[in-house]
Amino acid sequence: MGRLNFVLLLAVLVSALYLVQTQYESRRLYVELEKAAAQSRKIETESERLQVEKRSEATPLKIEKLARDRLQMRTTTPAITEYVKYKSAADVASAAGQKAQP
Repeated sequence: MGRLNFVLLLAVLVSALYLVQTQYESRRLYVELEKAAAQSRKIETESERLQVEKRSEATPLKIEKLARDRLQMRTTTPAITEYVKYKSAADVASAAGQKAQP
């Protein structure tokens, strides 16, 4: 009878230790889950802020100002526009033939 009681006591102790270890692991995983959720919310908020900033930076006036200031670009006017005339294939062939004959 004493051996049976000792085996049962040992089984109860082992199961109690296993239960404590399982609860500890469960709490640890829950804390990690909460940290991951908090980080996810933080990243989502940052993403939304960056989207708003991107939209505000992409306005036509800001892009034009940036092109003018940083890239020294200017708007086109008829005074600086160069017009190119289209030559047909026959004109190109005859011009090439005239250059070949001295």
